[in-house]
Amino acid sequence: MTDSRSSMTVAEIAAIAAIVVIWGVNNAAAKVATESLPPLLTGALRFGLAAVCLAWFVRPPFPNWKSLVLLVLLGGPIHFALIYLGFSMANDVSPLSVSLQLWIPMTALFAFLLLGERITVSAVLGMLIAFFGIAWMVLDAHAFLDLPAIMIGVGASVAWALTTVIARRTKAVSPMKMQGLLAMTAFPVLLLGSLTFENGQIAAMQDAPPLAWGAVAFGAFISTVIATGLAFWLVQRRETGRVTPYLLLTPVVSILVGWGFMGDVLTPQILTGAAFTLIGVAIVALAERGLRAGVAPGAKV
Repeated sequence: MTDSRSSMTVAEIAAIAAIVVIWGVNNAAAKVATESLPPLLTGALRFGLAAVCLAWFVRPPFPNWKSLVLLVLLGGPIHFALIYLGFSMANDVSPLSVSLQLWIPMTALFAFLLLGERITVSAVLGMLIAFFGIAWMVLDAHAFLDLPAIMIGVGASVAWALTTVIARRTKAVSPMKMQGLLAMTAFPVLLLGSLTFENGQIAAMQDAPPLAWGAVAFGAFISTVIATGLAFWLVQRRETGRVTPYLLLTPVVSILVGWGFMGDVLTPQILTGAAFTLIGVAIVALAERGLRAGVAPGAKV
């Protein structure tokens, strides 16, 4: 690992910028895809494609297999089922994208409750600010219409926070191996979920425009493989807490894409609530920067 006190290199800064843009755009891509395809099917297609690229990372041994099973179920099909269900229900990309950042304060909270890790006063203050921001945002009349989707997004954040906490106890598994396991678990479970709870999949795939298929491919190859690979490369060189605060710019990209290209409505109250949320999350990230997670920070979508 590079000396954490040294300045970031041009390559590291470029990697962070690429991750922020890719994950920010991928939030919008998830919305585009679920406008034409059922949400569980969208997730299954994405991770089926990603699994093809990541399968060769998945090799024995599989230590701590009980924790590993729980991790891949929470971080794979459960987390992403909620992600795609939320985007399929949301009218706008922006509020839901902001709510997905709550995984950072929730990780600090669960690490305190479940692992007995120290929690700072600054982290608690950041949590309160972040949750206030979400509450203030959804009190806006327009954002309130997306309340069910935002609550599902909060649920997705809970699932990813628990995944991150479990991953801290499964350090013998390399990050790319873990990502491969997530993809290979998410694909069949989400496909089974789609066959059980959704209908019209064949017709939806036949009618889906090229843009929807492009959004699925973007999520599979550009977001899951390339951006996540860059994130793993970064956290191998730098402490996780050194990288995480920069990735909070991801929802800013989503907000700009949603507003500029997808017709998102951004009222002063929505923007103020989003700002409070991201400030609170940033406070937690900075307060907890010494903690290391076993998965790449923010590698959710």
